[in-house]
Amino acid sequence: MARIAVIPGDGIGIDVTAEAVKVMKALAAARRIPLELVLFPHGAQHYLDTGVSFPDSVLDDIRQHYDAVFLGALGDPRIPDMSNARDILFGLRFGLDLFINFRPVKLLDERLSPLKGRGPADLDLVVFRENTEGHYVHMGGIFKKGTPDEIAINEDVNTRKGVERIIRAAFEYARDHGRPSLTMSDKSNALRFAHDLWQRTFIEVSREYPSIEPRHLYIDALAMQLIKNPGQFHVIVTCNLFGDIITDLGAALQGGLGMAASGNIHPGRVSMFEPVHGSAPKYAGKDTANPIGAILTAQMLLEQVGFAKEAKVIEEAVRAALQSGRATKDVGGSLGTRATGDAIALEVERLSA
Repeated sequence: MARIAVIPGDGIGIDVTAEAVKVMKALAAARRIPLELVLFPHGAQHYLDTGVSFPDSVLDDIRQHYDAVFLGALGDPRIPDMSNARDILFGLRFGLDLFINFRPVKLLDERLSPLKGRGPADLDLVVFRENTEGHYVHMGGIFKKGTPDEIAINEDVNTRKGVERIIRAAFEYARDHGRPSLTMSDKSNALRFAHDLWQRTFIEVSREYPSIEPRHLYIDALAMQLIKNPGQFHVIVTCNLFGDIITDLGAALQGGLGMAASGNIHPGRVSMFEPVHGSAPKYAGKDTANPIGAILTAQMLLEQVGFAKEAKVIEEAVRAALQSGRATKDVGGSLGTRATGDAIALEVERLSA
């Protein structure tokens, strides 16, 4: 039995999470997967109603009794400082030490590509973004705020342990999934000290994986090459900040943020999975949000908890729905959020029969 904690989030996160849950239930029923989905209320409305954000007791419960977390998009304008969203997202990311942000960039239908003459064969890569260090640890501060002498500092924190484990995880994935090359991207020509650590570690670890071609590109060159020729890339590994940026570029290449799945992973431990679009509160409840990114995120979650073979059918169902126009308007269809989820769930059942 796999126990999954479901935190729907805020805004359209609630809408698309419902469709991801719908598809997971359809697959579980069709393929007899022992799956328990447990809803957690911790989002903006719960915080406003109770004053309770994301207590340590909830994190402990998840760590001890669950196999994975499905998290919807967070953010609500009624909490302008985003404190509740940070408590949940960073509480899970740092509390569970989820050092891998895993982002597949895969084109499922050539109509979605913004690049002329590029199709699914030209875009099938994965990005390993370091997820617990870099600028996102919030080390720094502001001195003399609001004056002409104001000083603002954010520190880029990189440890040998943190850099090595994300690079090694990327090499392991490349080896185990038949990916012939791995590209590490940094800005060591400008960030000489922090990213020299990335350079040295990458070279050292690469020697342990002789079957994988190690490549290096500065982040600006990588962005350019992703547009010019994305097919040259198989696996990319980079730091937290650059990974945040480059994966959104990748999402645009595969059809937009509504198509992008994401996993926050620590191998062998409880991991958390979330689609990467925002909560878009003004569209909440309007049945217009694209649920495919959330549904593909559910596929990734099921793969991680031991149902990789069964979960493959979800991608097949999504591809079939896209090609037949049974999807939302942003990807060429004419359906709403719920009808798109229904169509993919029915396709999962059909393909599993």
